[in-house]
Amino acid sequence: MSLLILSASEVSQVTSTFSADDLRSLMADVFAIVSSSSDPAYTPPRIGIPTERHQALFMPARLSDIGTAIKIVSVPREGGGGLPASTLVLDKESGAVKAVINARELTALRNAAGSLLSTTLVGKTEARVLVAFGAGTQIEKHIELHVKALPTIKRCVIVNRAMNSRLHGLMARLATTCPGVELEAAPRDRVKDLLASADIIVTATPALEPLFPSNWVRSGTHVVLIGSYKKEMHEVDRALIERAFKGILLVDSREACYAEAGELEEGDPVVEIGDVKQWRRGDYADDFDGPVTMFKSVGVGLQDVAIACAVVERARGLGVGLVVEGYD
Repeated sequence: MSLLILSASEVSQVTSTFSADDLRSLMADVFAIVSSSSDPAYTPPRIGIPTERHQALFMPARLSDIGTAIKIVSVPREGGGGLPASTLVLDKESGAVKAVINARELTALRNAAGSLLSTTLVGKTEARVLVAFGAGTQIEKHIELHVKALPTIKRCVIVNRAMNSRLHGLMARLATTCPGVELEAAPRDRVKDLLASADIIVTATPALEPLFPSNWVRSGTHVVLIGSYKKEMHEVDRALIERAFKGILLVDSREACYAEAGELEEGDPVVEIGDVKQWRRGDYADDFDGPVTMFKSVGVGLQDVAIACAVVERARGLGVGLVVEGYD
């Protein structure tokens, strides 16, 4: 049996051939399965193995009609960021490993696709201004995919805690991938004014305190929360969460978000995105205390399976990657 190996650059080459609608539809299918008890999906708890220098995380998942995969990532204990994840994809029939792919980009891309789905479902399809917090790959993919899908977006502003080389590199890449869009890196002291005109807000930070108060956010804004994954993390305040109850507060997985998202409390009236086929957007007053719409995502393993299997299938069709013949 042959083994396909895809490097980071090869994964980027393959994912560039997917349309925004391809990715959005893929995540819609995944979330429908997450919210349906009748569909055979399997996501066991992730396994963490601590060592003196890093924490190794193993995240297996299976979709019966798509395949089985396991994502592996190591997080250094001191200094430096997380290492790029790798995903192993198993052959559907034999169970043998059929592909090893660099997943550095895929986690951010599947999250961005899920967020784009939420933006579409809440009817924010004529947005013009997107304000993002953070300067990592998550923000890069969220901006790229939203701009690709929503040609009405004409301005994207990125707020980061430091005007550093990471931010400058992101701005340079976005200038290439998002031509025709006004891009701006803004300091934190301008956040209040920036949010007053925002149609979409995306946050992807490990913030322990809210990035801004609720009364800076205009009614009708769609807020996407990606960063928090521990109960002590809070990207927005409770007041903004309660404003989302008056609009709609979508989550990728109710169980996972109750357990992991610092902004949410057990029993909050959230709606799983997989349960929503369409939602009628109401009229919003031009104020700063009315309803907003929101999507909180902590990520689910089935997203990794779906996008990894899609990339492997597309790569084989394109002839991209290193094929090791006679691996077994």
